[in-house]
This record gives sequence, C-alpha cells and structure tokens, in this order.
Amino acid sequence: MHPQIRQPVPGDCPICGMDLVPLMDDRGADAGPRELSMSESSRALADIQTVEVRRDFPTAQIRLVGKLDYDETKEKSLTARFPARIERLFVNFTGVRVERGEHLAEVYSPELLTAQRELISAHQRDPNSSMTAAARDKLRLWDLLPDQIDSILESGEAKDRFELRAPIGGVVVLKKVNEGDYVKTGEPLFKIVDLSELWLYLDAYESDLFWLRYGQRVEFSVETYPGEHFTGRIAFIEPELNRKTRTVPIRVNVPNEDGRLKPGMFARGAVESKITEDGQIYAPDMAGKWVSPMHPEIIKDEPGPCDVCGMALVPIEDLGYVSNLNAAAPLLVPSSAVLRTGKRAIVYVALPDKDRPTYEGRVIALGPKAGDEFIVKSGLNAGELVVTNGAFKIDSALQIQAKASMMHPAARGPMPTVADHSAHESSAKVPVELMGPYLQLQAALAADDLEAAKASLDSMIAIVGHAGSLAELIHKLMAAGSLDAMRRPHFETLSNRMVEAVKANPEAFKLTLYRMHCPMVYPDRGADWLQSDEDLLNPYFGARMLHCGEVKEKVN
Repeated sequence: MHPQIRQPVPGDCPICGMDLVPLMDDRGADAGPRELSMSESSRALADIQTVEVRRDFPTAQIRLVGKLDYDETKEKSLTARFPARIERLFVNFTGVRVERGEHLAEVYSPELLTAQRELISAHQRDPNSSMTAAARDKLRLWDLLPDQIDSILESGEAKDRFELRAPIGGVVVLKKVNEGDYVKTGEPLFKIVDLSELWLYLDAYESDLFWLRYGQRVEFSVETYPGEHFTGRIAFIEPELNRKTRTVPIRVNVPNEDGRLKPGMFARGAVESKITEDGQIYAPDMAGKWVSPMHPEIIKDEPGPCDVCGMALVPIEDLGYVSNLNAAAPLLVPSSAVLRTGKRAIVYVALPDKDRPTYEGRVIALGPKAGDEFIVKSGLNAGELVVTNGAFKIDSALQIQAKASMMHPAARGPMPTVADHSAHESSAKVPVELMGPYLQLQAALAADDLEAAKASLDSMIAIVGHAGSLAELIHKLMAAGSLDAMRRPHFETLSNRMVEAVKANPEAFKLTLYRMHCPMVYPDRGADWLQSDEDLLNPYFGARMLHCGEVKEKVN
C-alpha cells in the first residue's frame, strides 16, 4: 500500500499496519513491461503457488427463496347460471374439502323449473328430436351434470329444488353466498381449488438467470417439515424483471398428492446446474429424453403426446440442454487467482521455459462464477499455470517498479526517485508519485465512496509527510467529515496544485492526463480536476451529476 516504506527485515507497515511483502526487484531479468522475474528464494519467500487452468463442467448451486401458491390451472369458480334463491347450504364455510359431484347447495329457481318441464315435454313427444337435444343442452350449459339430467328424464317430474354440485374435487377457498340469498345470473357462488398440485414461486436474481432453464429439477424445504426435502421442476420463467427487487419470478410445479404442503408456506430452494462452453445446460442423464413443453414433470423416452395437456413432446435439446458426453467444457480458473478492479480482471500466469520463475500479468474476460471458480471467456488457454497464492504480492512488486499492474493498466516507466523529486520542487512542490493517490481520490469522490477517499488521503500524507503547505491542505481534506466538505473547496485547491505541477513539468508525469472542467461547481468560475482518461467522471457532484462537464485539454 505504501511502496516508499522499505526495511531490511520483515515486519508491519508503520502507516497502515499491513505486513510488508518481500521486495522482488529483479528488473534486469524481466522480459517485458507486464512480466516479473525473481529468484527461487524470492519465490519461496513470497509463497507463490500456481494451479493449472482446466476444462470442466462447473457445478453451480443456485439458492432461491419463495412461497407456495395455488395452481392456477386447477382453480374452478362456480357462478350462477340462472336466477335462483339459496334454500340450503351444504358447504357453509371455507376450507371444506369436496369431491367432484358432491352437493354444495340447494337452490330454488322458477327458470330452472320451466327448463325441466320443457325437457320432459320434448322428450315425451320424441326423445330423439332436435327440441329434446336443445332442452338437454340448455340444462347442460346451466352446469347440470349428465346424471342429474338423466334423473329428471327417468322420474318424468320437474323438481322445484335443485342441488348444485362440485365441478371438480378440491378445497372450497371462497364462499360468496349465504342461505336465503337471491342470486342473479353471473354472480359468483364458490371457488374450488384442487391442491393435488401446487405452484412454487421462487425469486431469482439477475446473476442467477444464466444457470436456470425450463424443466430443471428444484429441491426445496419448508419450515413445517425440518430436515425433509421436496422436489419439483421449473415450469415457467417470467419474461420481465421486477424493477423494484431486481429479481425474476420462477415458477415450479410441485406434486402434492398427500396434501402435506399448504399454499402460503415459505420455501427455500436450490438448483444445481452445469454449463457448457456455449451456455447450454449439461445434463447427461437426460440423453434421448422427450419433455412436455407445458408440464416439465412429464418426461418420456419416446415422442408422443403429453399426458396432461395432449401437446406433442419435444426433444430435451430443444429446451437448451446438452446430453452429449463430448460437449465442450468451459475453461475454469480458481477465484483466488483473479484480481478484480471493477472494470478489469487480471491473473498472473507462470511463463514456461524460463531460467528463473517469471510471471506475466494477463487481462482476461470472466464469465459467471460457479462456487469457488470462474468461467473464463477469453485470455487463457487450458494447461497454463495461474498464480492462486501470492498474486497480490507480484502485483505490488510491479507497482513499485512502475510497470503495468492491477491499478495501472499501462506501464508508466520507472518510478521517479528521490533525486527526481528534488529536480521538480519548483513545480508547485508536488511529488510525482502523488499523482496516483490523487487519481484514486478523484475516482472515490466521483463514486461517492467516503472510505475509499480517506484511504487515498492516507496514501498522500504518507508521501508528502506532515510539514509544508501541501501537507496542510491534505490534512484539511482528512479532517472533512463528509464528501461535500472534501469537494469544496479543498479538492478544488488540490486539483489546481496538481494541474500547475503537470503543466510546469509535463515530462515528469509518465501517465497521460486530461484537465476536466465543470461550470456548475461555482457559478462564477466552475472548477477543474485531472483524469487519466477522457471518460468524464465528475468528483464534485458524484452520482447526482456524474457526467457534467467537459474535457478542456490534454495537459502532458
């Protein structure tokens, strides 16, 4: 963290307290701007460990939470098909379990009495006539079951009382009438739900969607039965993201023949998923299987219709699965080998055929994380050795040598020495190495990150010491208790000093620098700052006006 601190024996940094790392200063042996070569003793002292980049199918376990609900396809609402009066209720509270055909209520309806007489009269004249068929269809459309219609014809007598029966078996979850109520055509009476199958709604984060597909097996548990696990299959993935929670609802079909699971129960689910190189689900156990496009629990060895909906089964490969044992496995690298800066991911690769241990920084493109490993999209090859322990020490050594590293993508040339600083004391008395912490402070203020800004100031004070006008200015920044107190006026003052120093001796600063200007900081003059690239990030306003301003000039 503070490369100016050096001592001959191991110990702690007197500024930040971190352990000192061995100084691997073997520049003469380095072959390039991103490489570091060291002796065997230096490698052993730094405890550098490597592992081989391999191809394999990573297993990611996606954990989800949600709750059980009704299966919407197994809900049935019973409405009044004709005007009637409720004479008697057999189901007079919700939660009652009924079987298909069981009576729910007894009603009286003059219209129904007239319709029965029409059927009896038409049947007596000609059982096969169109009038008889029309009278029968009228009663059928009024929700009379076939055996009720046959009973009317057998008795030859119209009944003034009529029983409403359950169209499906299940639980009565809604009752809208009481005894003595008059109901009109279309008014709701009961709602019945078949609970032999439930829907489990789980919330998946955006990062989880890469691993989830239709038909995957989900294992879940509920608090009612600790230690017991239930299973279902993903039947639907919502096409739209919830803008408030940033999650996507996943629906799982859950069998519940024994009725132990109840709608409303909270559940914790898990999905195990393996991914191929092109992003398909690797499922060798599904080889040659055919799946229903609407009911994923229907899986067969041969094509045919779905047992539930009758739709034609589709090959498992059409749903994004690969069952071929020769499917391309992705490249994997341990997560401990990756140094991430937010925009870039870097690993250090051990170079073969070198006389001394030599390591090269490599920028890679990462895919999703699976457990303790990352999928690598590009930048590495199978069989290469990446550093899993000691990568940060190598990166620190490269920073000390002013080479390309995690924090500095481009090599900046040798770091100026103390003699270099004395040559530039006239240029506003700003040490050249102060530019790195300054740029970190600018980025922290633009990101509204107070802790990162304080860390940058700690690095600055370690460079300039505690005496002089520059140290006094940094102390004022450190004493500020908020981001706004840092920004105005102290950061502007520091930025002006840095701009003056760069303009006075542009060749001393090896990094390309741009002077930015925002006219909104102060109404009369605005304010300047420096950046190492042209992607303007306003440190005076942060996220409120992140891109407010303009690039004024390239100052060196």
